[in-house]
Amino acid sequence: MGGDAVKLLALDTATDACSAALQTPAGVLHRHEVIGRDHTRRLPAMVGALLAEAGLRVADLDGIACGIGPGSFAGVRIGVSFAKGMALVTDIPLIGVTSLEMLAEGANADAVLTVIDARLAAVYAAAWVRQGVDWVPHLAPSVCLPAALPAAPAAPDALAWVGVGSGFAAYADTLVSSWGVPLQRVDADALPDARQALRLATLRLQAGEGQDAAALQPCYLRNKVALTAREQIAARESRRSEGGP
Repeated sequence: MGGDAVKLLALDTATDACSAALQTPAGVLHRHEVIGRDHTRRLPAMVGALLAEAGLRVADLDGIACGIGPGSFAGVRIGVSFAKGMALVTDIPLIGVTSLEMLAEGANADAVLTVIDARLAAVYAAAWVRQGVDWVPHLAPSVCLPAALPAAPAAPDALAWVGVGSGFAAYADTLVSSWGVPLQRVDADALPDARQALRLATLRLQAGEGQDAAALQPCYLRNKVALTAREQIAARESRRSEGGP
């Protein structure tokens, strides 16, 4: 399976963004919208439009890449369920790509601290360093309080870290202080995008890492969706300390 010939559909619904990308021998087609909670309606329309534009059926695909989170519990479930449904019907291999990997892929840097606002006064975080064609985690994906973000790991060479993701919109000062290493730049508006999953998913598909529908699992990182009264107060105080409402 040649890299340029791989026909791959990627989709992601883990955050406020809903996106789909279709890689074909002729190029990449792409849709991306920031829509909040309308993923269930928009995702099928996006995928249908991309396939129609390329003149392909789902059965023509070599693989389906799916954003598996972390992010919104409901959003992650929507994307994973949709991908599994297509794979079950056609027996196409699935490739999971985390939201944090997508952010790193889109950062245009070689050392990236990716942080997504997890609500409930917490963040989803990971740190990545590019090695060859892949990303190596220097901080494995985890959920933590912004003030409990682990310090930057020691590295043999000085790395020019950048920060990417919605966590910086809510907790930038705390995250930078916890990380302990200056960030050359920060993109707090960045959201995961299915197009950012295409290269990584192609590599994994070619390496034989495709999964069947039953094997693909979401990456929630936590199983709690409700705040206690005390945690609600702590969340408000944390946001106020960052200058939020």
